[in-house]
Amino acid sequence: MKRRTLLQGGAALGGLALARPSLAQPARASTLRFVPQANLTALDPIWTSAIVTQMHGYHVYDTLYGVDAQQKPHPQMAEGHTVSDDKRTWRITLRQGLRFHDGEPVRARDAAASLERWSKRDPFGQILAKVVESWGAPDDRTIEIKLTKPFPLLLDALAKPDANVAFILPERLARTDANTQVSEVIGSGPYRFVQNEFVAGSRATYAKFDGYVPREGAPDWTSGGKVAHFNRIEWNILPDPATAVAALSNGEVDWVDQPLSDLIPVLSRNNAVKVDTLATAGFLSVMRLNHLHPPFDNPKVRQAVALAVNQSDYMAATLGSDRDVWRECHSLFPCGMPYGTENLSELNAPPRSLDRAKAALAASGYKGEKVVIINPTDFPLIGPHGQLTADVLKRIGMNVDLMDSDWGTVVQRRASREPVEKGGWSIFHTYGSAMAYANPAVSSLVKGPGPSGWFGWYTSPEMEQMIETWLDAPDEASQKRIADAVNKKAQDDVATVPLGQFFIRTAYRSNLTGFVKGSMPYPWGVRPA
Repeated sequence: MKRRTLLQGGAALGGLALARPSLAQPARASTLRFVPQANLTALDPIWTSAIVTQMHGYHVYDTLYGVDAQQKPHPQMAEGHTVSDDKRTWRITLRQGLRFHDGEPVRARDAAASLERWSKRDPFGQILAKVVESWGAPDDRTIEIKLTKPFPLLLDALAKPDANVAFILPERLARTDANTQVSEVIGSGPYRFVQNEFVAGSRATYAKFDGYVPREGAPDWTSGGKVAHFNRIEWNILPDPATAVAALSNGEVDWVDQPLSDLIPVLSRNNAVKVDTLATAGFLSVMRLNHLHPPFDNPKVRQAVALAVNQSDYMAATLGSDRDVWRECHSLFPCGMPYGTENLSELNAPPRSLDRAKAALAASGYKGEKVVIINPTDFPLIGPHGQLTADVLKRIGMNVDLMDSDWGTVVQRRASREPVEKGGWSIFHTYGSAMAYANPAVSSLVKGPGPSGWFGWYTSPEMEQMIETWLDAPDEASQKRIADAVNKKAQDDVATVPLGQFFIRTAYRSNLTGFVKGSMPYPWGVRPA
């Protein structure tokens, strides 16, 4: 699928009527109308790492610690902490007066249960959980984490800003099995979720939570004062890119998270609209293979697929020819960051070509098993990648079944561990913030815990040991050496196939200000200019 075919059938850049409750003028002025990157179907940000669900999470929930632009952790729901002399007991004190949206006070046992559930899903949390003896709450304001050995990066784990963020839920919900979505959306963040106005595929609504007490100071990434300046935030789900840009141009919405690159020039010529880059760290696009079932339980078949990938084709398919907003990056840690070393694996050595991939597939033992690609047609930064992969794999001789659907269906289906004939999958594509993949502790792309890991379920006890060694490394030089070894092994094993690195431009009405830079759109700080 070519990028420009995504625009066919879209609305012309003219008037557009969005379905939403009728609002009087004062109410309209206090409502922020936002178009997210994709449909919101999964509401549990611990259960899934989907960016749109994490964005939803930042409206509703809060965290014990947040990070600033230098990725340093700062207390958020926490007032502070102490650490025992042997570094094996951490005591975190909650701020006074914290309340959930249902009116109940936030207690330490809520936080302890939330962290325990989070640690079963998040890659960094899983590493931490290996050394946690207990998640305790000796009183209502004190969370006590007892460790079997020191873990210096504990606060970094609790404060991480991307992919399965350590949000705090009420205990009754946090006791939900980590592999099952919670039944209610109750947090203690700056906005509450308006359940009776939620229409999947159309609209999600958030109302200012009057019981939220922001921290002092200006907001900085996910730390500082998270002030809600609007009474309501309405998410309008507009999967057609031209429709979204028309709505923004006409003032029918206020903010489009990810306008299609082809349409940025249209917005740039509109004085009522500002185009900006808020996610300054950038993003990595990836292809994830299912390691549990044939054919990708065979590493040689995975390697053949990796040899067939031309990153420039993938980046151009979604972002066009503007090399200012994308680059090739043959590393599973982001290029330009400390561990972003390229070309560690022979799979990245030239010539990488379809002929080489075809020969590798022929020698791999591939038996013609069906390769099911689950692919969203309503997500312009992902959908073309599935189309491209289907074409490339057919050309090297694979039996491909491209299953087009909406992004919400992909998010749901990728959780299935069944074989393809029972509703499972073989390949999906996605992208994430570079900060979510910055090092061996946080990145789901390189970890190999198997069934307890990220979708695709790469399994490598050796990799898990290497990451443990990285955590215990005595100095930066040792960390860099081990990180390079992790990067190379992940590429050799084809834990994940990197597709390139890029930056996303967002667009909003010029009468808005206060946007906070970070790794995704944050709801706090934004206000009328």
